Amino acid sequence: MTGMFHDPARRVENEAERTRRHAQTHGVVVGVDGSKRSLAAAVWALREATRRDLPLTLVSAYTLPIFPSVALDAGYGSMEDSALAEGAQQILAATVEQLGPTDVEIRTRVELGDPATVLTDYSSQAHLLVAGSRGRGGFMGLLVGSVSRSLPSNASCPVVLVPLGAEESRAGDNAPVVVGSDGGERGRLAILRAAEEARCRGADLRLVCAMAPVSSAVEWLPSTVDERALVDELQEKMDAGVAWLKAQVPDLNVTGEVIDGVPVDVMVAESEHARLTVVGTRGRGGFAGALLGSTSQGIIAHAKGPVMVVPFTKDKRLESRPEFGPMFDG
Repeated sequence: MTGMFHDPARRVENEAERTRRHAQTHGVVVGVDGSKRSLAAAVWALREATRRDLPLTLVSAYTLPIFPSVALDAGYGSMEDSALAEGAQQILAATVEQLGPTDVEIRTRVELGDPATVLTDYSSQAHLLVAGSRGRGGFMGLLVGSVSRSLPSNASCPVVLVPLGAEESRAGDNAPVVVGSDGGERGRLAILRAAEEARCRGADLRLVCAMAPVSSAVEWLPSTVDERALVDELQEKMDAGVAWLKAQVPDLNVTGEVIDGVPVDVMVAESEHARLTVVGTRGRGGFAGALLGSTSQGIIAHAKGPVMVVPFTKDKRLESRPEFGPMFDG
C-alpha cells in the first residue's frame, strides 16, 4: 500500500494552507459575557490562537427588550440599545485586560442579535469557535440549553466547550487527545480533526469506541450472540481504523481501544485525563448516533476538560478507508 503514502512535508504545507483558508477573517472566536465561565473560555481560546498563530476574536451579543409602541415613539428603544451596546463593549474591554499581555492580535466585536445565531454566523469564517459551558445568566447563560444544543449542530467550524476550571488543563503534558468514534464516516471526520489537534500539541491520539453492555439485553438477542466475540469484532475494526489513520498521519502515535460501557460515562471518564476530548456530529447508529441528543449533551455537561465537537464536511481522505480492512456499520 505504499502508493497511499504522501510526502509528509507536502501534507504539512497543505494543512497549513487549509488552516489559513478556514481561519479567513476571524481566527479563533470566543463568546464573552463577563462571567467566570466565559473568561475561562477566553483564556483557553487565547492559548489556541497562540498555538495556531491566528487572531483571537472576542464576541459579545445582546438583544433588545420588547418595548411598547409608545416607548419606541419616545425614543427609549434607541437609548436602551446604546446602553446595552456600551455595556457589552465594557465587558469585552475588561476581558481583554484580564487576559493580560500577549502577542496575539485580539479583536472585539459587539453584535445585536441572538447569541447562538451570532456565533453561528461568525463560525462560517473561523477556524475554531469556543464557548464556556454550564453558564448561568447573561450572554452565555443559555449554554446548558438552546445555545449549547445549537452551536455544535449548526456551526460551520469545530466548536469547543470549556468547563469552568478547565481553561488550564489538569491533564499533564503527556496526556493524549481522545476521540470517540463508532467508525462511521462522521466519526472518521472527527478522528482526522483529532489527529490534527494531537499533532499540533505534540500529543498522542487515543481512539475510543464505547460499546454499551449487552448482558442486560441478552434475552432479546439470538442465543448465538457472544459478547466477547462482539468486542473482538469491534476491536478488529478499530485496529483497521488505526492503520488507516497512521497512513494519513504517519508521524503521530495512535492507539485504539474498545471499552465496554455507556458512551457518556466512558467519554466523561476519558476527558479527565485528556488534553482535549473530540466527538463528531450528525452520526447515525452506535456511539455517534446520539451525538445531537442525550449523549453529546451528557458529555458536554459532565466532561472534566474541553470538548471539541466536529461538524460534518467532505474530506477526500475518507475514500481510502475501505482499503485498510473491516469497517463499522454506518
